[in-house]
Amino acid sequence: MIVSSPTFIHDDFLLASRSARRLYHDFAAAEPIIDYHCHLSSADIATDRRFRNLFEIWLEGDHYKWRAMRANGVPERLCTGDAAPLEKFRAWAATVPHTVRNPLYHWTHLELARYFDITELLDERTADRIWAAANEQLATPRLSAQGILDAFRVETLCTTDDPADGLANHRALSEGDLPTTVLPTFRPDAALAVHRPACFAAWIERLSAAAGLDIRTLPDLFAALERRANSFHALGCRLSDHGLDACPAPSLTAEEAAGVFARALAGEPVSAAERAGYSAVVMLFLGRLYARLGWTMQLHLGALRDVNGRMFRMRGPDQGCDSIGDFPQAVSLARYLDALDGDGSLPRTILYNLNPADNYVFATMAGNFQDGAIAGKVQFGSGWWFLDQREAMEWQLNALSNLGLLSRFVGMVTDSRSFMSYPRHEYFRRTLCNLLGRDMDRGEIPSDFELVGRLVRGICHDNARAYFDFPR
Repeated sequence: MIVSSPTFIHDDFLLASRSARRLYHDFAAAEPIIDYHCHLSSADIATDRRFRNLFEIWLEGDHYKWRAMRANGVPERLCTGDAAPLEKFRAWAATVPHTVRNPLYHWTHLELARYFDITELLDERTADRIWAAANEQLATPRLSAQGILDAFRVETLCTTDDPADGLANHRALSEGDLPTTVLPTFRPDAALAVHRPACFAAWIERLSAAAGLDIRTLPDLFAALERRANSFHALGCRLSDHGLDACPAPSLTAEEAAGVFARALAGEPVSAAERAGYSAVVMLFLGRLYARLGWTMQLHLGALRDVNGRMFRMRGPDQGCDSIGDFPQAVSLARYLDALDGDGSLPRTILYNLNPADNYVFATMAGNFQDGAIAGKVQFGSGWWFLDQREAMEWQLNALSNLGLLSRFVGMVTDSRSFMSYPRHEYFRRTLCNLLGRDMDRGEIPSDFELVGRLVRGICHDNARAYFDFPR
């Protein structure tokens, strides 16, 4: 039998004042979710995947958990290796008590409470009975992939998709009757990977097949990307996404970039400077394309990826061996945005920063390119990856409040591959309401629940709905 522990996950969790509690319960809690950036599998949604056990839905592919487990001395076979699912779950359960004050401790118990109504603390002693109780519920339709979207009132969900993807799952979803609107997002990072010629050539071949166009030159690449973008748009896509160290600044002519493309396609090496200049030419083309389509461009900047060479060689990318990077951001980002703005081709843009030292850089950069036509046209995006926890969320909210308009913020995303991540919206909403409630109680903003409650509802839902122009 699962025993409740009401002193930890309770109705007023993270809400430290009466005003915070009223803001959350009256204005935030009931708002639907617009998850405009995630990495959920469109195939899992289209097929309404049933998860056989708690490992599949909770630990499969979760590099946040793997990092914590390794730090706790857990062998790799119990993280990403060939151990049985229950063994891996037990290893995670034994790690959980060691994550106190890490956001994983909050997320773990929020997720158990919201998905399974389990409020007992997870550890070695409770692992097997929590495993059994959760697995029993996972066998029900309520916790299928589509059931979860319905249970958490996910109004719109945007997956992340390569231009070379066939989009068959999105086509099937567009023809179905799922209450959640599921849309693709255009992520052409592979188009910039001229520094890895073998991978680049293989991806160009895949893109050629998807676009129905033989790609031999840089103009061919642009034509194929535009053709695929139009296919994405027809299925409701209204966002692109890019993961970059830093935004590349223009430095090469189109002709010079075409030469870099040709050499990479031929398998020849490309220098770092050539890669940056080529990337800027491609990114300028894409920015202008997005502006014509009326899309929002998302720039995720600042991740230092795959720093552990041994783990990369053993397991490949996305294994939990990434860090915050300290790349220079301001000058190149300013030059890129200015080049688009200068010819009237700057689309709606969200700037996501991974290095908290650059929060004020990003918040002020967003303010440079507002045009008075679209409210909050350039956004300082939510905390992501290492910054999607309470402290860093407050840093982002404070920077945006001090240097821009918090009232126009389009809110939080899961940025997750896990169907167990929807309580992160709740976690963000509680953090937001606690911050604003504290300001109200201190007399730093009016104790006016109509005014502040409207701001909360906007950030939780209404701003995103108005900003993205999703198909109705």
